[in-house]
Order: sequence, then C-alpha cells, then structure tokens
Amino acid sequence: MSIVLPSPGRRVPCEQCPLRATPHFRAFEPAELKFVSSFKAGELQAETGTTLMSEGTHSAHMYTLLSGWAFRYKSLPDGRRQILNYMLPGDLLGLQGSVIGEMDHSVEALSPVVLCVFQRDRLDELFRNHPGLGFDITWLASREERMLDDHLLSLGRRTAMERAAYLIAFLHQRAAAVGLDGSKQLHIPISQLHVADTLGLSIVHTNKTLRKLADRKLIRWHDRACEVLDVDGLMEIAEWDGLPERKRPLI
Repeated sequence: MSIVLPSPGRRVPCEQCPLRATPHFRAFEPAELKFVSSFKAGELQAETGTTLMSEGTHSAHMYTLLSGWAFRYKSLPDGRRQILNYMLPGDLLGLQGSVIGEMDHSVEALSPVVLCVFQRDRLDELFRNHPGLGFDITWLASREERMLDDHLLSLGRRTAMERAAYLIAFLHQRAAAVGLDGSKQLHIPISQLHVADTLGLSIVHTNKTLRKLADRKLIRWHDRACEVLDVDGLMEIAEWDGLPERKRPLI
C-alpha cells in the first residue's frame, strides 16, 4: 500500500489541532505555535499495513502522528521481525533519520493514520531560534529511550504471561492518555502475531498466554484487536506501576 495525499480541504491547521485540546500535551507559547504552523508542510494519509518508513532509507521529512496507530520494527535477513515500540497520536516519527541521516528501523501503520509532515531541513532553525521546542524534541527522544528500557526489562526478566500483561497495560495507558479509550472498553488494533513479534514468543506460545489472560477476564480477543477489560488486573500480573502522569510536548 502507498501513502496518499489528502485533499487540501482536509488539512488541519496547527492552531486547530485536536491534540492540542488534550490535557496530556503542554501548551505552546505563541511564537512556538507560529513556527510549528510554518514548519508543517502538510499531511499524509495512509491505510493499515502501509510501510511509512523503511530501514536504510533517507527522508527529507519527519512526522507527527495526528491520528491512528503505528509501530516501529527491525527485521532479520530471513524476515523475522522484532517490534520495538508502538506509536500513538502525538508521537514523533523519523527523528532518527533527520539527525543521523538514515533510518535504522522501519515504521508500519497499524490502523488508518494521518501524519503531519515537517521539513527536515528546517530542524536547525528550530533548535537555533526556538530552544524550548529543541528541548521538547530532546525530551521526546529521552522518553522513547525510557520506554525501550522498560520493554527490554520485560523481555529479559518477565514470564510470558507477565510480558503480555505488561504490553497490553502499557498500550492501554498510552491510548487512554491521548483520549482513545472514550466511554467504552478500549480496543487495541493488534493481532496475536504483533504480540508475538513484540514479546519474542512463538505464535503458539502467544496464543496460549493470551488465552490465560482472557480466562481471567482481563482481556477479550477479537479479530485483529484486543479489548481491555481490566487494566488494573493486567498491571498487577506484570507488577508494573504504570506510566508517570505528566504533561508532554507536542510538535
């Protein structure tokens, strides 16, 4: 599948960005908002399964996920895949390629997505003239490192059921923070293969593990979606205290 440009009428001005109304994100200073509005080159829309970025490629842009879900992953030559992390609205994509010059991972759309597009060649201007925004980008990179530390701990030391409980609780908390839980039970748009590729388990072991969580009435599995029934119960199994509650930057 390929990325398609939406019609100009569907462009969301930064001043009217729906994410800015979410309490999870810090407010821009007027000068910062003016710069980010000019920094944004447009939007891209992609369907589920679209490769948004490919390992080893160069890009003239970086992106903020405006809506939808995506995931970052690396692959071995024989096609085996390790999912590194999941991207939700407000997350920055492509910073690695913007700074280092080449992507060291790939990104795939987990659902239909809309991306805000930013010009990489103006990144120097952002750091030079808007140090607050420069700090925000550094903060986002540090936050990603912290999440990966937690993921590595889970892969290295938790049991299979603890790993699965941690992953689903983690995704639930991240989605709830940006308002994706709504008034109903949250459906996370992942398949059991995504879970297996995240946890480093076989699909058979993953299926058995998720069935144990379902038997405890903690989750309900649907076709390509996991319904979270008891996030506190998942956190208790994983012995995980959850994500810190604090405002975060939005570029």
